[in-house]
Order: sequence, then C-alpha cells, then structure tokens
Amino acid sequence: MAVGPAILPVLHPINGVRLGIASAGIKKPGRKDVVVLEIAEQATLAGVFTQNAFCAAPVIISKEHLRQGANRYLLINTGNANAGTGAQGMQDGYACCSALAEAVGVTREDILPFSTGVIGESLPVDKIVSALPAALANLNDNLWAEAASGIMTTDTRPKGACVQFSYEGQTITLTGISKGAGMIMPNMATMLGFAATDAVVDAELLQALLKEAADLTFNRITIDGDTSTNDSCMLIATGKSGVVISKENETLYRLFKDALHQVMLELSLAIVKDGEGATKLVTICVESAATQKEALATAYTVAHSPLVKTALFASDPNWGRILAAVGRAGIENLQLDNLQIYLDDVCIVEKGGRADSYTEAAGKKVMSQENILIKIILNRGDISETVWTTDLSVDYVTINADYRS
Repeated sequence: MAVGPAILPVLHPINGVRLGIASAGIKKPGRKDVVVLEIAEQATLAGVFTQNAFCAAPVIISKEHLRQGANRYLLINTGNANAGTGAQGMQDGYACCSALAEAVGVTREDILPFSTGVIGESLPVDKIVSALPAALANLNDNLWAEAASGIMTTDTRPKGACVQFSYEGQTITLTGISKGAGMIMPNMATMLGFAATDAVVDAELLQALLKEAADLTFNRITIDGDTSTNDSCMLIATGKSGVVISKENETLYRLFKDALHQVMLELSLAIVKDGEGATKLVTICVESAATQKEALATAYTVAHSPLVKTALFASDPNWGRILAAVGRAGIENLQLDNLQIYLDDVCIVEKGGRADSYTEAAGKKVMSQENILIKIILNRGDISETVWTTDLSVDYVTINADYRS
C-alpha cells in the first residue's frame, strides 16, 4: 500500500536531453530496466551522492567521471546495485561505460553510470550491453514518464515532477524523476534522482543550488533509517533556453531556486508516500530549537522510533511514545515544562505532561488520517526544521523479507 494517488503530472521535455529505455531482463524478463540519458554538449552537470562508506562502484565511477569527463550520457540500470562487489564491480561498471561510449562515439569518462537493486551480486554486464542498442534507438526528449518507470525497483509507482515559470517573456522548464521506497535515510536515501532544466547555469552555481535543494528535501526524508550504498541525485542544465541564471539577477535567481526546490520536494515526498508498506505520510516539524542540530536530532529520533511508527500504523494516539522519543534525542538541559507537542492542531503535551485540553478521541481522529503533522515546540530558540517519514507496517517487513526472492 502507498499513500495518495499514483498519477504522474505532465513532465515537459527539456530541450537538450533525450531519453531511451530498454529491457535487459536483469531481474525480471521483459522488464524495462535500462535507461540512457543523452545530454547536450554545452550542458553543465551537478551531483550529490550517498555518504555510506560502502558506496557502490557506480557511485565511485560517476563521481570520478563527473570531475574528468564532458558528461554526455547517463546510464542507469535497475535490478542490481553493483554494490559490495569489490574490484570486479569497478571493472563491470567501467565495462558498461566503455560499451556505451563506443556505441555513441564519446570517451568512457563522458558516461556516468547509476545502478539500483540487490547488493552483493555481480553486475550482468552482457545483459546491459545487449540492451544498449534498443535504448539508443528510441532516444526521445519526451520519455520522462517512461524513464520514471524504468528506474523503479520496489517502488509501486513512477515518480516525477515538473515546474515551468516565465521571465521576461521566456519560459524556463525544470523536469525531474526519482525512485525510492525503502532503505530511505538522508545522506542521500536509497534513491536515484535525475532533474534537468533548459536554463544556462554554470557548473559551480549548479552544484551549490543542487546541494542546498537536496539538503532541504531529499536529505529530510526517512522511511527506515537505512542509508543506501547507491544514492545519487543529478541536476542537468542544458542552456538551450538561453536564459542565464546568476546571483547578479536576484529576481530570476530566486524564481529558479524556488522552482528547483519545488521539483526536488515533490520528488522526495513522492518517495515517502511510496515508502515500502507505508499507509501514512508523516510530517515532523520541530520549532523553536536552539540549533539546527538539536532540531534535526529531535525530528529524526521521533521519525526513527519503531514504537512511534507502529503506533502511527495502528492509528493509536499513544502520545507517550512521542514524548519518550523527544526525551532521548540528546538535547542538553531540555526544560520539560516548556515543551509542547501537537498532533495537527491537537495539543497532546504541555507543562511536562498531557495537555489538559487533550482527549483520546481528538488524538485518535488525527492518527487515523493519511497525512499527519507532529509538531514539537522546544521553546529554546528560533530554529525550525522539518522531516518527512512514514508509519511502519506489516507490509514493510514482508517486502524486505522477500526482497531477494
């Protein structure tokens, strides 16, 4: 089960990006599991990656090629993560890059590989290479929706977002897709994200914009507290619109930054809504913290609590579990009498205990909703942070117990 409707928005093409999809049969025969993105020559590219020390071979190679190459093609496969595969995994990743490079007439360093799927199994290089001609044959600028399906693993739905805005008579477009449903935890979450714009953005500014947007979106979602080995999020600026984004033009810069944040937020929340076994989207907002660190520590402690998450699944307003999680978040000199906790607009905790106005019926009503807000007011400062998570259901256990079967 997943939260909300599984309907993709209109994903407008980006001038300067073409996509091709093919079936390599990596895990399931006939499944579309290889995606190629072709990028215009003048484009700039930025990326953020997993912080897991056991990062996968494609992550290592992509980071290397991002520094070295002209970044003309992205090669994505699902069904196999090529992680925990040692030196052979690196050789396999390079082999796939070389095969695509030879097919399109560029250097190996111009190819960035991305993989997602089962960890610890050898990458089926022959299958991927055999699928490349078909992927290249159907390159098209209007296949974002098909590509969104092609990068799925345990996802139950494709994920995409698109924002367009006008500036001085010109339209700027940002389109993106993502995948992810489990092993989701910031730094980056087990997800792949690919977004593109037709604006002109130099590489340094593009990297800064992506990093800031990811920190406020993809790095604020968590389903199960597990950081993957393969997380990657890429942002492409083709420059085809001719509209130049720079800090000197504050109005245009702000419009672009807001549009990018909206696309990234929609993509990241789509991952949470499709969390493995998820039945609820939970927003945890910590207000009036002294520092960002304590705000995030509080939010994540609540978000990762199995007791809180199972109560959410059961629609059980067991407010003591939330209070206990806040209490073990490691906040120095926390004044319990100053603390307030709300479920939506229902105050459940104040003055160190249950709020006088709280009723079990009011709590139950909120906990029965598909979308739930947990608001924690620390009254220690002026910092606020928001994290998004899910409940923890029986289906989550089933999905992950059967993942390799």
